[in-house]
Amino acid sequence: MQIPPAISRRESLFGLGASLGASALSTLLRADESSSAAAPLSPKAGHFPAQAKAKSVIFLMMEGGPSHLDTFDPKSKLKELHLNEFQRGGKEKSAMESGTRYYVESPFKFRRAGQSGADMAENWEHLAKVADEICFYRGCQGESVNHPTALYHMNTGNRFGGDPAIGAWMTYGLGSENQNLPGFIVLPELSYPQGGPANWSNGFLPAHYQGTALRSTGSPILDLSPPVGITREHQRRNLDLLKQLNDRHLEQSQQQDDLTARMASYELAFRMQMQVPGILDVGQETKQTQDAYGLGTAPTDKFGRKCLLARRLVERGVRFVQLYAGTWDSHDYIARNHSAQVRNVDQPIGALIADLKQRGLLDSTLIVWCGEFGRSPDNGIRGGVAYGRDHNPHGMTVWLAGGGVKAGHTIGATDETGAKAVEVVHPIRDLHVTLLRLLGLDDNQLTYYHAGRFKQLSQFGGKVIEELIA
Repeated sequence: MQIPPAISRRESLFGLGASLGASALSTLLRADESSSAAAPLSPKAGHFPAQAKAKSVIFLMMEGGPSHLDTFDPKSKLKELHLNEFQRGGKEKSAMESGTRYYVESPFKFRRAGQSGADMAENWEHLAKVADEICFYRGCQGESVNHPTALYHMNTGNRFGGDPAIGAWMTYGLGSENQNLPGFIVLPELSYPQGGPANWSNGFLPAHYQGTALRSTGSPILDLSPPVGITREHQRRNLDLLKQLNDRHLEQSQQQDDLTARMASYELAFRMQMQVPGILDVGQETKQTQDAYGLGTAPTDKFGRKCLLARRLVERGVRFVQLYAGTWDSHDYIARNHSAQVRNVDQPIGALIADLKQRGLLDSTLIVWCGEFGRSPDNGIRGGVAYGRDHNPHGMTVWLAGGGVKAGHTIGATDETGAKAVEVVHPIRDLHVTLLRLLGLDDNQLTYYHAGRFKQLSQFGGKVIEELIA
């Protein structure tokens, strides 16, 4: 008598659900995934290919919450109320009389930039030169006042983490145009943002779609170069043997998607060894280009390299690149903090927009600039001189450029003190839905079955902010 081979507990449990109905449902749910298992990041058309405005995204995350009141949303009323006590629904009093919380005017002067007359603090010298390429949106509102949960919300649509990042959703929906590079790349600070790598996680999506973080110091990716004495021919033979063994195992474990993802990651890593070193070498750019981004000069060199690298990545078909700059968290000494942060990013961002336009890439590249929330018009007293602002999810400025947005416009508004959005008001999920639409994706169709239901970036649906689209 032939003894049947032993089966694992996982295989046994999987078999219990293999009724006719369960099999049919499983087949339907996996149809799309199975068809692209061999090349999960292969380019896809999206849901509205004819309406797609952008092909790639560069997401500029100003961690810490930049103050809209001190960057792009001036409020003359705060000059009138400066150092008067802040009272909700009450009468203002002099801070010298009581002094618990008080209104704070902006320490920065503002001007109208470009033909569009966009409001900008005067220390944005380089960004002002490309003001007519930008769409400023003042109606966005968040839901959290805590940095980690607010970052998760802006990056994943879920305040509590664990869900796929927006870059993961976009590569899931569209794939990537370069099969030798990750479709979703992150350029973080040396210190990761609050909440850590969960800000660029694949969540419940297959592992192919997670963000690949490039290290800010040393080798951008560990083990990018093979060990001494190991040639590419050695690596190729080793991978071929490993693939044979994995394929044999996969025949017996069809339901194990993590194995397929691991196999694909080995092959991608092998191809990256040829592609990545050249792409990361920004020294290949002309001196004129390097100077434009502020390379080799403090304080712009660090973020300038990120912006230049982001252009090189989208130029080579990477779908989503996220850059971190921070921290903008300014509970006191906001004049000093925001002045330093603007000096770090102003020239690089201005150069990025101009460079993309000059190369004919701005129309197909969507640039997003934001933090996790805005700042309040008031703050507690810090010795009477160290003026700052607290967290404020009810009023913030997000700006976009390229990728089919309404350039040279300011959309929405906050109230007279900047405390709350009052015109064209939308939650973060609507901003996410709009970004997807600009890439030809429909949030209601871009779903993944997990934990008993179809899930989507917006959680439970949202509205496109039509005012932002050209």
